[in-house]
Parts: sequence; structure tokens; C-alpha cells
Amino acid sequence: MKVKGRHFETIWIHPANQEVVQIIDQRYLPFDFVIEDLVTMEDMFLAIRDMHLRGAPLIGAAGALGMYLALLHAPVNEEISGYIRGAALYLKSARPTAINLAWGVDRVAGAIVKCNSRQEMIQRALEVSLGIMGEERENCRKIGEFGLTLIEELSSRKQGMPVNILTHCNAGWLACIDYGTALAPIYFAHDKGIRVHVWVDETRPRNQGARLTAWELQQHGVPCTIITDNAGGYLMKQGKVDMVIVGSDRASSYGDIVNKVGTYLKALAAFDNKVPFYAALPSSTIDWELEEGAMSTPVEERDGNEIIYAEGWIDGQPGRILMMPEGSPVVNYGFDITPSQLVTAIITERGITKASRIHILKLFPEKPNTRLYE
Repeated sequence: MKVKGRHFETIWIHPANQEVVQIIDQRYLPFDFVIEDLVTMEDMFLAIRDMHLRGAPLIGAAGALGMYLALLHAPVNEEISGYIRGAALYLKSARPTAINLAWGVDRVAGAIVKCNSRQEMIQRALEVSLGIMGEERENCRKIGEFGLTLIEELSSRKQGMPVNILTHCNAGWLACIDYGTALAPIYFAHDKGIRVHVWVDETRPRNQGARLTAWELQQHGVPCTIITDNAGGYLMKQGKVDMVIVGSDRASSYGDIVNKVGTYLKALAAFDNKVPFYAALPSSTIDWELEEGAMSTPVEERDGNEIIYAEGWIDGQPGRILMMPEGSPVVNYGFDITPSQLVTAIITERGITKASRIHILKLFPEKPNTRLYE
């Protein structure tokens, strides 16, 4: 993706110093474009936990690179296997819901166990991390191509009139390495000349839709309109939504989707109004050990200050304002679970599948290895 004409991805190795990881610090968007240097495992942990970077595929790559940074600074006098195990558990605790984080961390941890020296571990960790970034970039490109066919079909049915697509939270290139998941088909359609328009949920409390998705789409020239989180059902009832596409932070092999809180309500409204509801996700987001219904997912409960205060641009500076009576009790669930029966289909890097175990396993007949460092 391009920002003011210059191509960027979301995370990369510093071109002049291989021991520094650089990211786009999403806390400042859309008001300022800030690149942050991450040097230690602790830097990466905070970046993931405090949402300097966000989005399931991106968090997976960040977790892998966090292991690389951990190995760069591993204490010489500490037993290395115990240190690796501790580093893996520490990084995975930063965001417990997004399965990609554990997947990325475990990929590196499993790859270095047979290395003969610390230097070999460091080099191998970097190779695996860069490999993950390449895989996820390509997976998102393929998701874009498969999802494009759905938009093409709707465009044909509407005889070239704009296809109105509703999305929730941010599942664009900022949530991935490049392209995005839910937004990838939209970018592909726009670039192909298909008329699309995106309804962008603001996505409270951190406004990832209003601040990130809208900014992305505007950078790419895609027509979009920001709406309040609760307006989607009304728009569907009015016939102003042709399809819903969301991303996912964790999915079960039965087709249940764990995503930013509010997704379930969009799925209910879509189901009631016969609007197709799609989840776009790479296979790294599928938790193959999750039971049907996905109710055992550890749903992250975030700091209540994200609800009590709103962040914005105040007198030319980033700031926040109090939104409710001081001392008000709040609860801030980060995610909800959309059951498979509300999901029309899932868009993956291997194709589009019904949200059922039998169909998902047809696309992914091989069962991934169990995570190594629990």
C-alpha cells in the first residue's frame, strides 16, 4: 500500500541496522504518520499489548520478530532453553485472543530448538520471521483475488452500480503486512475499475474503523462513509448494504468467527436482512484445537479507560477527553464470537469455503502441528 505515493508495509527490519525492527505506530493515525523503532523483546511486547500495532496477521509477524529480538539480547549466563520458553510465554500474553500471536511465536520457537549455537538461533529466528511476513503477504494477496470474485458477481448483478460493502474494525493492510484481509478484495475491485463504496463502522472504543480503515481507503482512493457502530442494521434494512466483510482474530475449524466486539451484532442484522456476511482470514488465524462454538476462546478484557476517554486531535495535538461521569464502572470486552450459522462463507488463501468443519477441512486437509511452547 502507498502513503502519499510511497509504498509501505506495516513492519520491517531497519535497512541500516538488522537488530532494529521498525513499525508504523498506529496510535497516531490518522493525525500523524510515525515510525517507531523496536529494539528489545519488551519493546515488542508493549507495542503489541498497547496497540502500537494491531491486526491478527500483523501480530503474528510481530510475535515472531519479538522472539528474534529476545534472542539478540539473551543473557549469556542463562540456560537458553528456559529463556526461550519464558520469552515465548511472555510475548504470547500480550494479546491472548489473537491466535496468530501464539502461532508466530511458536513457529520461531519450534524452528530454533535444533540450532547448535546462539548465533545460529538468531539467524534462524530472523529467517523464519521474514518467511512468516512473506507468507502472510501472499496469503492476503490471494484472499484479495478470491474475494474479488464475490464483488464482481454483485457488480454484475447490479449492472455496474456501486457495490455497497460494510466492514467492522480494521482488517486492511495496517492489520496485516500488506493488502489486508477484509479490505483486500475491496482494493482489488477498486483497482480493476469496479465501482465500490464502503460503509466504515467507527468501531468504538478505539475507533479503528473511523481512524484506520477510513484513512486507508482514502489513501487508496476508495469511496467510503463512516457510520456509527449501530447504524449498520438500519442501512441493511434500507437495502443500502450489498455485503458485509469482516476480518477475524481467531476462528474455529467449525466456522465460528472471533472478531472485534460488535461483529456478532452485524452478523445478526445481516442474517435477518438476507445480506451475505463474509469473514476474510488467512489459515494462521484458524485455531484448529478450538471446539465448536469457540466459547473457550480467551476473550480479552481491556482497560476501561478506552471507553471512559476518547482519543482525538485537540488544538493541533493528539489528546483525549473524558466521555462520561468520572468513576463510572465500565467493562471493555475486546471481542465477541459469531457462530458459524450466521457466516455465509469464509474467504481464505486457498479459496472460499462454507463455514463448516467438513468444508474447511477440504481446503486444509493437513492438520497443523500443536503449539510447542504452552
